[in-house]
Amino acid sequence: MTTKIIEKLLNDYIELLNDEEDFNVIINVGKIPDVKTFKAHSVILRYRSLYFRNELANINKDEDNIKTIKLNHVSIQKFDIIIKYIYGGVILLDNLDVPFIFELMIIACEFFLEELAKYIEGYLIETKAHWLRLHFAHVYQESFKSNILQELQKWSNDIVAKYPNKIFDSEEFTLLHENALVSLVGRDDLQMEEIKIWKYVIKWGIAQNPDLPTDSKDWTHENFLSLKTTLQNCLPLIRYFQISSDDIYDHVHPYKKILEKALGKM
Repeated sequence: MTTKIIEKLLNDYIELLNDEEDFNVIINVGKIPDVKTFKAHSVILRYRSLYFRNELANINKDEDNIKTIKLNHVSIQKFDIIIKYIYGGVILLDNLDVPFIFELMIIACEFFLEELAKYIEGYLIETKAHWLRLHFAHVYQESFKSNILQELQKWSNDIVAKYPNKIFDSEEFTLLHENALVSLVGRDDLQMEEIKIWKYVIKWGIAQNPDLPTDSKDWTHENFLSLKTTLQNCLPLIRYFQISSDDIYDHVHPYKKILEKALGKM
């Protein structure tokens, strides 16, 4: 009996989305010409989502006491699922494509719907691990954009420790967020020579500074300082003592200006 009462309550909340009278928020979703308007209620949005709480706090009402939010970057289909979850707390994933589900998880993170994001995260790891492995570089990068996806980060890092080239040799390597690279380089069980890790770290750092001259011999003091600043959280994690003296001379010494004084004398 209790279950049926709860189901009725949740369905009634979802029906509020069709209310043409008492709404006070309009959410325009999608890009022109494919835009859909959702009519919502600020009290529900504020208490269910920190994202909407912040948005509503910074938007003025119009002459009809309505606040309007624009979500150009979210598809109508995904937002329809998200808003129904916000109102009714229910979501069904079984009939959805995996790429769609993955993007749904990312949107849930953006809207600070932690419970939903973690639910989808667990669903993907438990039932769609094959897809995650096939799209590993993208999965790894996206998982580190939010602190919510701790389990996916751990799952990814465990794979990278054994097969680091899945990330280092991927086309998306230089697009990694800094926290993803720091997490990766800081692992003591990473099965890769330290000099190779150094080279990849330098490659990533240079990619974040596209204005650097191609040849480091032409770099100015400011150029080295820019690279040092970019890599300030990665450089202390390199295990320099594991690098041979020849490799130090050939590959580390040319960048000694980005190292602390003690290391720069190697």
